[in-house]
Formats: sequence, structure tokens, C-alpha cells
Amino acid sequence: MLRHGTNRSIGVRVMPANKIERINEDIQRVLSTHLRNIKDPRVKQGMISVTAVDTTSDLRYAKVFLSVYGLESEKNFFSGLKSASGYLRRELGNSLNLRYTPELQFELDKSIERGAKISSILNSLDIPENSEQEESYGDDNNDDDR
Repeated sequence: MLRHGTNRSIGVRVMPANKIERINEDIQRVLSTHLRNIKDPRVKQGMISVTAVDTTSDLRYAKVFLSVYGLESEKNFFSGLKSASGYLRRELGNSLNLRYTPELQFELDKSIERGAKISSILNSLDIPENSEQEESYGDDNNDDDR
């Protein structure tokens, strides 16, 4: 039973969801800024966007979803991020006043890439625009169904 943010049966303090969402947004904003400052060429492979952050309720871990346009080597990119994670975590702790600075876990978010691919496939389809079909749907007033 949760009462006043505390799970008394196991003694774990649970944060309200809206506070976690605000923390996720703050972490996303701060990391977006500091990822641009990393000078490691393994990380500077393309345009990096922080698409989402998912922080655990105890603030110990934060899963950071990144979208990279123009990524050359995923393995090198993640090894560069791993070496820069200490810097990013320190900057995160300096920017945000949290009880714990979460350990950062990075994952590649390929949803933007998939969306662009689907969009290009749809644009390449040769579908004739037939205005007669569109008009016939509007003329189909069947009053029997009412």
C-alpha cells in the first residue's frame, strides 16, 4: 500500500510520476547541451539528439535514448560515450540539485531513422491521385443506417 510516497511494506520511498517526468526532462535538456561539448571524435560522428530519458524511481539509473544522424561506427560511438559518461554525470550533478546523480546508460534510438525510411518508401510509391474516388465517398449518403 502506497501512502504519502512511501511503500511501508518494503520501506522504499517512491516518487510521484510527475516529478520523475520533470527530472527526465531536466536530464534530457542538460545532456543535450553537454553532449555538444564533448571533444572525443568517437562521439562527434554525426548530429546527436537526446530523444528520451527514463530514470528509475530511486534516481540511481537513467536510460538515455540517443538518435544519431550520420553515425559511422556504433561500437566506437558507444565506447566514446562510456569514456565521457563520468564527465556527463558530473556536469549533470552540477546542473541539477538531486539527491543522487543517476548512472547513465545509453541506448541508440533508431525511430527517427525508421520514420525517414518509411517516409521515403511512401513518397516513392506511384499512387495516382483520383479525384473521382474522393468525390464518390462524399456522395454516398445512405439514410437507411440512421
